[in-house]
Amino acid sequence: MQAIVMTATGGPEVLVPREVPRPRPAAGEVLIRAAAIPVLYPETQLRSGAFPTTTPPPMVFGFQVAGEVVDVGAGVASDLAGRLVVADTAGVGSYAEFVCASAESTTPIPAGVPVEEAAAAMMSGSVALALLETANLTGSETVLIEAGATGVGSYLIQLAREFGAAHVIATAGGATKIEHARALGADLVIDHREERWTDRIGESAPATVDVVFDSLGGASATALLAAMTPGSGRMLSYGWLTGAPAQVSAADLIPGGLTLTACAGAAWHGRVHRARADTLARVPALASAVETVLPLDEAARAHELVESRIPLGKVILRPSASA
Repeated sequence: MQAIVMTATGGPEVLVPREVPRPRPAAGEVLIRAAAIPVLYPETQLRSGAFPTTTPPPMVFGFQVAGEVVDVGAGVASDLAGRLVVADTAGVGSYAEFVCASAESTTPIPAGVPVEEAAAAMMSGSVALALLETANLTGSETVLIEAGATGVGSYLIQLAREFGAAHVIATAGGATKIEHARALGADLVIDHREERWTDRIGESAPATVDVVFDSLGGASATALLAAMTPGSGRMLSYGWLTGAPAQVSAADLIPGGLTLTACAGAAWHGRVHRARADTLARVPALASAVETVLPLDEAARAHELVESRIPLGKVILRPSASA
């Protein structure tokens, strides 16, 4: 079968199409004929060496897949065979025509949901739902959603009012993304590429933010503290698109009675996984998250696109066997 092998850490060119043996499901696993493989921003960081991989190269790359279960291992219910599912791998193996994954990691794709849309929503939408549940919005609060035009942020904008946001502020980079975030439902969109963009929050009404969904991290997180509601303001930190986590200490939070929740770790990922079925059920009511579908052998090009941060939607790989 065709697969994409990460031959070393480095640029997108280290992702090389190769013929490899078709895997067989072990006990507790299923074998999936891949139909849609989402290209994730964190994958680009692993490929580049910015974050360590659990399996050293060379190895078949990839973390998530959507497709049909075609075989099951020992101990797995036989009625899973033939079902369309989304699934996580153990850290390798999804950029391939056939993918083994734990049966426990699979979530059925509801009838009527296109497999590409399910692949696009499985991570970003589930993270957004878990964040909104964690935020415990009251129905009268203002939220700030960083990087709101794409990925998790785009789902947060669309779902925030359902979960209790009264006013939605978003950030985005550049005119195209600003207009997209506005079209998704943000009341105010600020260009986070501007210097001192955090000062613009005071132009809104109300003038402070109750909840910050922080995906940028870095120094901007500290600058936002002054714009948060004293006594009840809370920041949920789940990403660092600037290259570093939120540069916030307890000494920064205590004077304003603010809180920061780190949305990471095993317990957090479990919460995200539990949100997946709800996420997939919501897909028909949400804006399409798929922007580009490329053949599997163009994985390097897909990584270039994701790293450019130009696409508004997900980049999906489609194996030739499913075309």
